[in-house]
Amino acid sequence: MIGPEWAALWVAWVLAGGSPGPATLSIAGTSMNTGRRAGVIFALGILFGSACWGLAAAAGLSAVMLANAWIFEILRYCGAGYLLFLAAKSLRSALKPDAPLAQRAYGGSARQIFSKGALIHLTNPKAILSWASIYSLVLPAGSSPAEVFGLFAFLYSGSIVIFIGYAFLFSTPGVVAGYMRMKRGFELVFAGFFGFASLKIFTAKLEG
Repeated sequence: MIGPEWAALWVAWVLAGGSPGPATLSIAGTSMNTGRRAGVIFALGILFGSACWGLAAAAGLSAVMLANAWIFEILRYCGAGYLLFLAAKSLRSALKPDAPLAQRAYGGSARQIFSKGALIHLTNPKAILSWASIYSLVLPAGSSPAEVFGLFAFLYSGSIVIFIGYAFLFSTPGVVAGYMRMKRGFELVFAGFFGFASLKIFTAKLEG
């Protein structure tokens, strides 16, 4: 049974994944301008790239946790620094003009659309830091590989919901208009979320 803390973590992960960014806006643009089918295929490509980085981070972090604690400590602070970077990025995005979604649409064959979606994550090594930072935030040192990969599966289910959901929702123009009206609010909320998570990692003590 999932407790309230885990439910809150899952919701926070879904909301963070749904905040405006290259992946979500590209899914929106593709669904709007190329159709729902293309949007779903594009989202599947993004999910593939996300899974690659998430599993890589889980495998690497499992090894680190079972090795030297000081290595985990370094990784933990790197994750905190990355979350601080995301907070600054969200704040900056809230203050800049919006780019038209049509500029983020992708077309072509199913294979081409899938590949373009996958490359959004596979060409962005920062994605592995995103996964590693959430592992470091939630799991104590000494966690077993099963616990790390279990957390991956738990959070990845949220990624599936949000990205496939975007492909369906954003094939409706009215949804896009409402989303873009709330974009700045989304960014400000997540600037605070990432900043708080970074502070939590910086101030937490490593458990023995």
